[in-house]
Parts: sequence; structure tokens; C-alpha cells
Amino acid sequence: MALAAAACGARSSGPPPAGFAYTAPASLNLRAELGLQAPATATLQHGERVEILETRRRFVRVRASNGAVGWTDSALLLTQAQIDDLKALSDRAATIPSQGTATVFDALNVHTAPSRPSPNILQLKEGEKFTVVAHRISPRTSAAVARSVMIEREKPEPPARKKAKASDRPPPPPPPLLPLDWKELSRPRLADLLEPVPPPKPIPADDWFLVRTADGRAGWVLMRQVLMQIPDDVAQYAERHLIMSYHSMGETKDSSGEQKNHWLWTTLAKGSQPFDFDSFRVFVYTAKRQRYETVAIDRNLKGYFPVETSAGPDGTTFALLVEDKDGQLQKRTYLFKDLHVRLVSKVPAKLPDPLPEVRPATSFDAVVTDAGWFEGLRKKWFDR
Repeated sequence: MALAAAACGARSSGPPPAGFAYTAPASLNLRAELGLQAPATATLQHGERVEILETRRRFVRVRASNGAVGWTDSALLLTQAQIDDLKALSDRAATIPSQGTATVFDALNVHTAPSRPSPNILQLKEGEKFTVVAHRISPRTSAAVARSVMIEREKPEPPARKKAKASDRPPPPPPPLLPLDWKELSRPRLADLLEPVPPPKPIPADDWFLVRTADGRAGWVLMRQVLMQIPDDVAQYAERHLIMSYHSMGETKDSSGEQKNHWLWTTLAKGSQPFDFDSFRVFVYTAKRQRYETVAIDRNLKGYFPVETSAGPDGTTFALLVEDKDGQLQKRTYLFKDLHVRLVSKVPAKLPDPLPEVRPATSFDAVVTDAGWFEGLRKKWFDR
């Protein structure tokens, strides 16, 4: 009797989990039923572990650590491998030099990958500052389309048609006459094949920034929604180009004693390019004229991140990774001293190692449990 009661108690504790996962968004509501209008049973935070109880197409029923049960979209959950990939991405982002501080005017989702459908792991608040560390382009994808559950119905087969006899068939129609423009319809001719083929239209792409937050987490955001925090009296010279990075080259004071910075920036004339910037420019503030002036500028480049700066006793140096006229990558080092810029060295270089990728999930991790001798005994006697 005691064994039977224990077995019944074990059965009434709820269904065993089929797997486990972790919540991806900063805040995730579990629903009592399928549908956005269903009441929420619990609100979970990013990274909380949940158990997978049931699966219906792309929706899953999960159980949180506090016992709450509800439905959610499987695209809002991360596997253990994805959590490990996110940590590797954050660890790598912590070692990359800053390419400037930025902010947003409105709430902005941070994604696990430079792709709109990828899970978002946190949300940047309006006015929140963060660090830009890398840039990437990716093919543009359409917004996620809501998919409803559809029941496939078998279509009835059409009734078989009786074959008509040869005598019952109508005579074949006479062949059509050649049209007057049959020569034009006979194209392409050999001369047409020798004409140049127009290039294919480019695939639309999005520009993304890899950002690092104040608490050390890293993720991807759409670049067009990011505002670099370079002062307005310098940003006005962007000439509608995209400011990709900026760095302080030293400090000075204006006539009123207010602190001013000398600046280096890189810009891009047009987005969705296979490189990170196409020009750099150095601005210095002159107290006599009370304005910023350009002391160095170079255009028509193919440059890549990271841009590195270093302050020393002889001045401030900055290094750029750019392609030469033969397409070979160089590391060009410049010295900024006494409000002048000069090229110090050119050496062959290579691009940094690829960034860690957050791999897409194919299935959730299975729950591994050790049943023990009592569970084996229960299955032997009560599950037959």
C-alpha cells in the first residue's frame, strides 16, 4: 500500500519534462493558452531556465523554476549551446577596442545575431549609452509573418473520366499562320547574345553594430537606429555620411575655459558596403577661431575595424586597417602631435579573427535524469 501511494503521488506531480531551455528576451510572458489575448501566468526574465512540457508546431508549453506553467513561442527560447555562444560573444567583445559611445532615441532590441528574426536578448532604453565595437552587413529579411494553426484536409479525388473513342474526337485545328513580327519573336539571335548582360540587382542588406552594454553583455543592433555621441559642433561636418567610429585625440580649452577634444572619426558615404569605412578625418579645436578645423583627411578608402588609438609621451597615435591600390591589407599608423598628423608606418596586416556566432537552435536539450532503484521498481510493478 505504501509503495502504491508513493507511485500515485509521483504520477500526480505533473508531466515529466521533455527538455529544457532558457528565456531569450529581457521579459517574457507565459500564456495560459495559445494566443496573445490569453492571460499571463508568469513573467520571466532573460536567462531563466524552463522545462519543455509540450510542443505544438512552433509553440511550447513550459514550466518555470517557480512552478508556473504556460505557453510561449519557441523562437523566444535559447538552448544551452546558444547561451554558451552568447557568453563567448560577450567575452570577445570585451577585448575589442571601443569604436565610440552611442545612444538611442527610442527603445531598441539587441539581437543574438545580425538578423531581424534572431532572438532578442535585451532592450536598450531611451537615452541609454553603450559602446560600439564592430560592424557587419547581412541580407535583409522580411518581418516575421504570423502563422496560424491550419488543419490539412484531404481533397477528394475527382471522378475518373472515360476515355473518348477516336471517332468521337474532333479533328485537329489547322496550324496557325506565322505572325508578321516572327523575326522579332525569334530572338535571341547571335548578335543579341554578344550584347553585354546587365548586372544583377544587389540584394538589400542591413547594417548592424555589435554593441557592449555597461554590464558587459554584447549583441547586435540595427545601425540606422543608433546615434554616435560625437559633439554636434563636429557632427555637422558629416555631409550626410554615416559616422562609423570616433576617438578623442587629446584635449584643450576654449576661451571660456571649457574643455574641448580633438577628434578622429571614420565615415561611410553609403551603407551596406563590404568594408567598415571609406574615409577618416582629424579635427582640432582652435581657441583663437573658436571652432573646429580639419588637419587631416583621406577619402576613397576601404577600411576595416578596429580603429586603435594610443596616447604616449610623443603624442597620440592611431592605426587604421585599409586596403592599398593592389587590394592588399595594410596597417597604417599615424602620429598626432602639435595639432599635426603624419604617417609613421605602413606594414602588411590581416583582418581580426571572425567573431563568435550564436548558432541557430535545431532542437532543445533533453533532460537527463537518474531514475534510481525506486523509480525502476515503480515502473516494473505499476506501469505494466
